[in-house]
This record gives sequence, C-alpha cells and structure tokens, in this order.
Amino acid sequence: MLRVAVLISGTGTNLQALLDATGTGVVPARIVLVVSSREDAGGLARAERAGVPTAVVRPEDYADREAFDLAIDDILRRQEIDLVCLAGWMRILGRSFVERWIDRILNIHPSLLPAFRGLETHARVLEAGLPVTGCTVHFVRPEIDAGPVLVQGIVPVLPQDTAESLRLRVLEVEHRIYPRALALVASGRVRVEGEKVQIADERPGERLVVHPLVLALAAASS
Repeated sequence: MLRVAVLISGTGTNLQALLDATGTGVVPARIVLVVSSREDAGGLARAERAGVPTAVVRPEDYADREAFDLAIDDILRRQEIDLVCLAGWMRILGRSFVERWIDRILNIHPSLLPAFRGLETHARVLEAGLPVTGCTVHFVRPEIDAGPVLVQGIVPVLPQDTAESLRLRVLEVEHRIYPRALALVASGRVRVEGEKVQIADERPGERLVVHPLVLALAAASS
C-alpha cells in the first residue's frame, strides 16, 4: 500500500477527490499525511474529517526557502512517505528538494501542459481564443509546471465562458484525473524514462479524460 502525503495551501478540493478515491479501497494507496503551508487552509478540515494526520509548515517561520524545504522533507521522511501529491500547493519547491524526491512528486495544473504554465491560465486561454483547454497531472521537476506528463483532461471552451466558469469546468475534470493518476502510480505500472512516462500494458485512452461536453459537442457537429 503506497503511503501518500498531500501538500496543500487552500480549500483542498483536489485533496478531497484523492481522499474519496483512496477511501473506497479501489486505489491501492493510503493518504497518511496532509501538510499545509497555511494554518487557515480549508483542506485541513477535510483531512481531519477523514482522520488523516495534518501538519502546518509556514514559510514565514523559516529563514529561507531551503530551511522551509528541509522542514517539509524531515516530516515526509519521518512518516515514511512513498509519494507526494501537490494539490493547490502555492509554494515553489527548491531544486534540492525536488531532486531528493525525483519521480516521487505529482502535481496537478489547470492547463494542457506544456501550454500555459504559471498563473492566470484560464484568462490566458480565453485571450488566446482556443476551442479547448484542460488540466494535467505530471511528475514534478525543478522548473515551474514542468515534468513528464502522466494524465491529462480535455475541457471545451464555450463562447460565453468567463475565466471563472472555465475554471469550474476544468476543476470538475481535475477531480477525475488526479485519482486516476494516483491509481496508475499505485498500481506499479508507471515508470519514468528520461522525460516520458511509460505505462505497462497501457490501454487506449487510459491517460486521457474528456469532459462530457466535448463528446456532446462533437456528436452535435457530426
């Protein structure tokens, strides 16, 4: 059983999706720790309701980022963590930390990486006039929003969309692809070769989730 820690900074909706998936026993992984960079993060209450131990590690309590990273690293190692999932974690992890945990950190990002790295992704998608966007679960590298892609989800961009309406629709799919990505890693079928993910006995479409509206729009136009 894979021992998982989830790092959060906010409301923890992706944390909840992971808790729900692992709580059923279908995913052979167990969330044994939730670490927050903020003591007022809503995700802490979600973890407590699920009976998962929590820790708060505030960056302002440390002299620099390296000391902050070392504090998190110490907590993870003491809990014998196998895999780290970033779920709304709003702190940049330093190169040394990432390299110590290479290929053992997953992140979810609200765009189809490598497009639209960084912040304000939905507004930027709308400005670009794209017909589709999505979200990505990837293995973390020292560069921001970079690393081998594990699972992606495709979401339509509608003519009436605002950044907020698009964010909510992408979030629906985030809640589906993160548990799928965790299940794949926990299955033992995933390996990283260079900067590509290989999955043993991969099935067509296994690494792709499509929002139902995409299918409906495709059917209506055919």
